[in-house]
Parts: sequence; structure tokens; C-alpha cells
Amino acid sequence: MQQYGVLVVDDSSFMRRCISLIIEKDPQLFVIGIARSGAEAIEKVHRLKPDIVTMDVEMPEMDGMTALKEIMRTCPVPVVMLSNRTDKDPKATFQALELGAADFYLKSVLLQENVKPEIIKEFLDKLKAIAQKAKKTADKEQEQNAVSENMSEILENILNKPESCIETKSGSADLLIIGCSTGGPSALQSILPRFPKDTHVPIVVLQHMPPGFTKPLAERFDAICNLHVKEAEDGDILEAGNIYIAPAGYQTFLDKKADNVIALRVEDCPAVETLYRPSINVTLDSAAPIYRERLLSVILTGMGNDGLIGCETVKKYNGKVIVEAEESCVVYGMPKVIYEAGLADVQVPLSNIFHEIMHYI
Repeated sequence: MQQYGVLVVDDSSFMRRCISLIIEKDPQLFVIGIARSGAEAIEKVHRLKPDIVTMDVEMPEMDGMTALKEIMRTCPVPVVMLSNRTDKDPKATFQALELGAADFYLKSVLLQENVKPEIIKEFLDKLKAIAQKAKKTADKEQEQNAVSENMSEILENILNKPESCIETKSGSADLLIIGCSTGGPSALQSILPRFPKDTHVPIVVLQHMPPGFTKPLAERFDAICNLHVKEAEDGDILEAGNIYIAPAGYQTFLDKKADNVIALRVEDCPAVETLYRPSINVTLDSAAPIYRERLLSVILTGMGNDGLIGCETVKKYNGKVIVEAEESCVVYGMPKVIYEAGLADVQVPLSNIFHEIMHYI
């Protein structure tokens, strides 16, 4: 059984103990060490070589953000940010992701009284999946050291092929839905800003996030994208050239109105049995019967199987499915189950996702 060592970083001894107790619930995880500050975290990352780090944001001497930046520069290792601050300041979360954090988790959710077992399980599974992916990537990089520099250049030229050389299939999709979870914000940043102003389809994005994070995420993308980006609201009419980020804490449906107008319906939906809000399955299930063969769905990095049932519905109505390849996923979970179920029309690394989308729209 593969085991992964976790370095727990927090200035509070109580928090360190609580987090360590949770980690030790899983036989595949063990606490390899603890650190009380960012400076101590950097030293122990170099000395102990943990497989993954949980890092508090606010600490004395050196905060988690500064430590994260230094770790990524000198001794890269997967880091999951744990903090209460992030629910009050989502910008700090996005900054951490930009600096290289693999994901984030709220202490207020993880350490709440009578926390649900599925929340603990999700957290532990996430740590294992991120650590496993990092180890596979490191092993693969060692194997690839034998590849000649000339071969690397050839591969780079292929991956960076100018968009003008891409053969497109004009007008074969009328709606694009993108679903993602762990590692999603960074993946989205490599795709959404590339859409040109004259993009003639609406785009709906479902990113698993805690409530309060999707609106700042939409505002952040609106500032860097050619298209208008907004957090979806109940009653929004889907319009070409707009990106709608499904709000966290709710389910987002598509409804066909009079004159073939398609509107978003955002509801609390406590009766819908799913861990995820928004759920990719829920949105795809409502969109597929409307758009049929003219629906394009893209499933990016993420843990679990959200999107599997939805993609089954998409294929039932002859829609198209693109999934991200394992090599570029932070966690190869959601794309994997869809690919292994035979539902993907194509599987490509993140660097080629935009090109594949343009084939269909």
C-alpha cells in the first residue's frame, strides 16, 4: 500500500493537532512532521521531503503565502492551503493558486462541530490524489531525462502550433459547458482568456468551490478575458460571447423558453442528492435535451465522478465530450471515469484543450 507523508503547517498547536488527527484517519497518509511558521515549513520541506503540505495562510514571522512562494521556487511540493481567512478574503485563495498551491480548504468546514464523514473523506481523498499525481509526475520526469533535446523541441513545436493552423468545424456547437474541480481555477485560466471577442456561443462553467468564491472568481476572469464573465443568476438569458460561472451552493439548470430563448434557473434544490453544488451532472442533464448534438461539454481536472452521469446524457443526445488527459490534471478523477466509460470523443492535455474546443465551435 502506497503511503504519503504530510507536513502540517500551522501556528496553532490546537489546529496542528486537529488536522493531524484527521490525516491519521487514513492508513495511506501519515504526518511526517509539523511546522509552526512559514520559515520552519520551508526548512522542513527541504529536510523531510514530504509528499504533500497543508499550509495555514496567516502565521507569525513568515505567513503561508510567502512560504508557499519560496517552496515553489526552491523545492516544489504539492501544497493545500488551510485557513479561515480564505472564506473572508477569496482573493487570498486565488493568489495562493496562482503561486502554485494545488488546492485550498476551509478550516471552518473541515473542523466544524459534527462535521459530515463525507467531508472528511473528500479532504483525505484529495490529499492522496494530489500526492499520488505529484509522485507520478516526478517519476515520469526522471524517465524523460533520457529524451534528446531535439525531440523535446519537436514536441514543443507541435504543442505550440499557431491557432491559425488549426482546422475548424465552424458552427457545430451552440453551447459550451466546462466542468472542473481540484486544479480547476488554474486550468480555466489557461483556456477562458483565449476566447476571442467574436465567440458565437455562450459558455457555462461549473467549478466546485465553497459558497462565496464563485462571484470573485467571475470578477477575476472578467478582468482578464475578452468575453464578459459573470456569476450566473436565476433568470439569466444565455447570450453568445458571455461566460456564466455557476454559483457555489446552488444547482444551475437550463430551461427552454418561448421563441427558443434559453434561460438559467438557479435553485437551492436540497432534494437533489449530490455532494456538489454546483453539480456538473445536474447542469448537463438539463442542457443535453435542449441542445442535443449541438452541445459541447469539457471535463477538466477534478476528484470524484461528477460529470459522468451528465456526459452519459450528453452522448445519449449525440453531443460531444472532451476530457483532459492525465498528464496535465492536478487530479485525474473526473476525466478518468468519463474516458474509461467510453464517453469521451477526445482526450488531450490541457495545452490542447482550447484547440479542440475550437474544432467544434
